[in-house]
Amino acid sequence: MESVSLQRPAWKWQVLSLFLLCGWGWVSGQIHYSVVEESELGTVVGNVARDLGLKVEELPGRRLRLGSEESLRYFAVRLDSGTLVVSQRLDRERLCGAAASCVLSVQVVTENPLQLFRLEVEILDLNDNSPSFPTAHRTLRIAESATVAARFPLESAQDPDVGTNAVSSYWLSPNSHFSLDVKQQPDGKLFPELVLERALDREEQPEVQLVLTAVDGGSPARSGTAQITVQVLDVNDNAPVFDHTTYKVKVPENTPVGAVLLRVNASDPDEGPNGETQYSFGVHTSDSVRRLFALDPRSGEVRVSGALDFEESRFYEIYVRAHDGGVPEMEGNCVLQVQVEDANDNPPEVLLTSLLNPVPEDTPPETVVGLFNVRDRDSGANGDVSLEISPDVPFAIRSLQNHFSLVTQKSLDRESTSQYAVELIAQDGGSPALTTTLTLLLNISDVNDNPPRFSQPSYEAFLQENNPPGSLLCTVSASDPDAGDNSRLVYSIESGQVQDAPISSFVHINPDNGNLYAQRTFDFEVLQVLPVSVVVRDSGSPPLYANITVYIFVLDQNDHPPTILYPASDSDVPAPQRVPLSAPPGYLVAKVTAVDADAGHNAWLSYRLLPQSTDPSLFHVSLYTGEVRTARAFQDSDMAVQQLVVQVMDNGDPPLSTTATITVALEEAALEESFKPQDFLAGAKEKPDLTFYLIIALAAISTVALATVHCRNFSFPKPQVLLITDCASARDHFPAWWQGIIFQLGHVE
Repeated sequence: MESVSLQRPAWKWQVLSLFLLCGWGWVSGQIHYSVVEESELGTVVGNVARDLGLKVEELPGRRLRLGSEESLRYFAVRLDSGTLVVSQRLDRERLCGAAASCVLSVQVVTENPLQLFRLEVEILDLNDNSPSFPTAHRTLRIAESATVAARFPLESAQDPDVGTNAVSSYWLSPNSHFSLDVKQQPDGKLFPELVLERALDREEQPEVQLVLTAVDGGSPARSGTAQITVQVLDVNDNAPVFDHTTYKVKVPENTPVGAVLLRVNASDPDEGPNGETQYSFGVHTSDSVRRLFALDPRSGEVRVSGALDFEESRFYEIYVRAHDGGVPEMEGNCVLQVQVEDANDNPPEVLLTSLLNPVPEDTPPETVVGLFNVRDRDSGANGDVSLEISPDVPFAIRSLQNHFSLVTQKSLDRESTSQYAVELIAQDGGSPALTTTLTLLLNISDVNDNPPRFSQPSYEAFLQENNPPGSLLCTVSASDPDAGDNSRLVYSIESGQVQDAPISSFVHINPDNGNLYAQRTFDFEVLQVLPVSVVVRDSGSPPLYANITVYIFVLDQNDHPPTILYPASDSDVPAPQRVPLSAPPGYLVAKVTAVDADAGHNAWLSYRLLPQSTDPSLFHVSLYTGEVRTARAFQDSDMAVQQLVVQVMDNGDPPLSTTATITVALEEAALEESFKPQDFLAGAKEKPDLTFYLIIALAAISTVALATVHCRNFSFPKPQVLLITDCASARDHFPAWWQGIIFQLGHVE
């Protein structure tokens, strides 16, 4: 035990000099301190950190604090020194009444890790109350016939202090008739009594004035006085006598108000008023007894007049006085001892010491998230408390001596359940049992354990070529079931190269909403399909990712007019086609061959003879093949040189066209076609331009077909480029509706 100096005002120093000892020690495994009541605020009670083996520099991180409301009401912990100090005025009498020992339970909690310690602080008594009598001036009526050595009980002085500071002695002022005798009860209480030392004589002295002084054992001592007037009365020589000097009764604490405990009885052999007995509480009956019990002055019935509480007091002594109607009246006294038996009238209490809320969803099983203790003011089986937890929650209760801990029982998932209503059910062992339910709302905090997910497995965007930069291509959308930053998504494009240029130069994505924009103008003839890998990540730590490929299909526009392959326009004056005058109708004069760099319908070509020709009625142009044939037999009146203007038009909207001029010379010659498809194809092998345009046309057609198939969610092979040197073989590679296009490239036998 160590001595601690307490600062007090100068006028109290001498009073406190004997009580300024504060100490600590281990009692039943707990730290025990003591402090004098009325100590100054901030008075050090003890060094909690040192006694618990904690370092002062660790206290902020450990989050040392007081646990219960009762602890916080009177004490505080200084984190800079680890000391327990007084934070509110301590009045021992108000806290513990007349109890011999006044001990307050203090709970200390540390977090990181979570631990609970129990301390005991004993409040030492200070002699700060003077003895006082319930009645400052009392009149005693004593018959002159009272015998020497007769005793007359006096009121005891009351002193809220305890121990040596309580009433320790009585003094009676000097007189010639009475002396003072003080009886000490087994519980230490002192009962003063007047003892008649010399017979009274009313005619000689009808009244005696006495002063009774009560002195406590404090240093310095305090005292209180009462004036006693003894009136000497004429003889009434028989006092009422009770059947028993001590009555004993047991009563349950839940006895209803108005119930009769018992009936006391006193008899007086005198006659008339001197034998008429009335009952009242004796002078030693406490105020609490007077509040809880009522005494019928005529019948002597003792009834319950207030609510009995076993937990407040288990035993009462009722001092009953019986006095007659004589002059002077005489009295008899008895004691009624009431033993209160416990009833199960207090439900259990569940006290929350500490709670981790919210609980991270990655908390491992068997982690302590809450500390509790339970209590029941009843005793015996009525005070035995069991604690259970509601079913279907991932938590469990673990017993720690007189305390309980709430632990996780299995893995948590905030995305499945973000909050749990956990019911703690405390039940005592009474019959019937009483229960108390404490409901805790435990929130589950988010951990970044879910990667983002796109709303669909793939995305396709279709864009007309020649688009303006900044065009919205499509919007990719992803979701994340996590919360907060863990669900805040950021979109980006994976780096890569397309046609020796970074993919970021082609497209841009809004990182916040997933809108994908074109960065440049696209040309179908240069790029038909652009795969873009989009990445989405959340903002957790560490972040989680997901990616997806967006296929951007560039759609063709009719932005290329047909190109004439034959007749070649590489010379200013094309060579004339020689036709014999004897050529019959349908004679093949020439074949106009053209291609279109566009695809699909935009590349479908048609041919017609323009009115600008010399004599349009002489010739006919096949709409789809471009073959120029004679429409009728020639006549002598027809001009020898004919200029034919053939228009080649595509199928776009609007259509684009090109014209070819063919010069036809009519001459006398044998009947033989001057132009054959085989000659044309043979000549094509010698002209690289023809092969080049054939490749472009077929590749464009394939691309349009592949885009159509892909939009219908069919798989397709990698586009193939076919070099067709024999138009007759094209029928083995293309469907019938393409053969019209193939016919433009040559006559199919």
